[in-house]
Amino acid sequence: MADGPDETTALINKNTSARTRNGRLFLAVFAAVLGNFNFGFALVFSSPVIPQLQKGDDPRLQMDIHQISWFGSVFTLGATVGGLSAMLLNDKVGRKLSIMLSGVPSVAGLLVMAAAQNFWMLLWGRFLTGIAGGMTAGSIPVYVSEISHPSVRGALGSCPQITAVFGSLALYALGLVLPWRWLAVAGEIPVMIMIILLCFMPTSPRYLIMKGNKTKAVKSLEWLRGPNSDYLNEFNKIERSINSQHAKWSDLKMPSYYKPILISVFMRFLQQMTGITPILVYLEPIFHMTAISLEPKYDAALVGVVRLISVAIAASLMDKAGRKALLFTSGFLMYLAMLTMTMYTHRTPCNQGNLTLTEGMSVTYGASVGPAFDPVTLIPLISTMVMIFGYAMGWGPITWLLMSEILPLGARGVASGLCVGVSWITAFVLTQLFMHVVDAYGLFVPFLFFCIISVMNIIFTAKCVPETKGRTLEEIENYFRTGRSFTIHDP
Repeated sequence: MADGPDETTALINKNTSARTRNGRLFLAVFAAVLGNFNFGFALVFSSPVIPQLQKGDDPRLQMDIHQISWFGSVFTLGATVGGLSAMLLNDKVGRKLSIMLSGVPSVAGLLVMAAAQNFWMLLWGRFLTGIAGGMTAGSIPVYVSEISHPSVRGALGSCPQITAVFGSLALYALGLVLPWRWLAVAGEIPVMIMIILLCFMPTSPRYLIMKGNKTKAVKSLEWLRGPNSDYLNEFNKIERSINSQHAKWSDLKMPSYYKPILISVFMRFLQQMTGITPILVYLEPIFHMTAISLEPKYDAALVGVVRLISVAIAASLMDKAGRKALLFTSGFLMYLAMLTMTMYTHRTPCNQGNLTLTEGMSVTYGASVGPAFDPVTLIPLISTMVMIFGYAMGWGPITWLLMSEILPLGARGVASGLCVGVSWITAFVLTQLFMHVVDAYGLFVPFLFFCIISVMNIIFTAKCVPETKGRTLEEIENYFRTGRSFTIHDP
């Protein structure tokens, strides 16, 4: 779909000013991606909380298998609502304000969970934090991409994923020492910092130009690039590109619109079909079922560290190795890890066989002495680490980055919301079904399915994904418009 004879053609008329300053740009990106920190924190909230609730003394908060499935998956249902909301908010109020508005359901949801007296309060809290996660997922990548210049856009484009990983790791680490209610309270801090910092950050220049506010767009670019940079030339290029577009529904028939939108939607769909969300949401319960000799909460923290290291490596390679090379590497590593988990769980049935997952966790937590160490039981831990490493190397950050790079400028706000909506509907279905499938057939069935999806991801990367390393957003759009070249000429 995206292959073309001139995909690797050298760019011409490309000027990157040596006088560009990145300090303020980095600050603006940091302020925005704190929303992804909150997202990562809230996404895996159920992983350490489910075991704590199961061993707790309050019967109102102890859950059966159906309630566990809902507690894990309702976040993704909220994220679907938030992603669809971002379709409207991105173009109505702007990318920055959309990110700030996500703080409202985030703060409310965490407070509800911290004060929860029954299962329904926990469910509502998870749903509200899911809405916030969907809003940030649909807004932050677009904002970061639009305020960045090509030489750093790859690295900065991976920042949403990196900070989401930081958020998950912070949750795992705090889960080692804090009761679950205080985990919810701790999650309020980064939300408030994000809202305060974003009050002082600029609006996306591209959004301001689309709204006809050229004066503010110039000031925004000057603030981001520095007064001695060539920001006026960049402003002129962005303005020409936006003025050449007048997005209408009929434009969806044009390859320059439907091709990048389809690529983005399928990438987000396949990203979730790898099983990353149910694996992260049920990480500690999975480790309980595979009977790892180490305590599951420490295993989860180790996986969080590996995930952080891998996204840091990906960020450093994004603008060097290219997007497609990292996607191929990512898909292959996930395939190997999923295949190993499939064989292990098929040959070594889960402790609870036809699930009594809740009983299994209660037994594990109630025991004063853990099982004797068996090196073989480290296989699922190592496989999970490899899977997380592979995902975070490519299919984690690059799907977010490519979505913000290749979507048509004239439809970016709506299309990004559509991508996020599709992504989280898929995640909801998988997360809701995961425990039921495990209960009925065992762990090896979902892992076999994820293994097949990893092969499909490799094929999709080879056939459909363009290489966007070092290209401006205008050049990428021109590539889809002409089908021949990324390069654009200045008049």
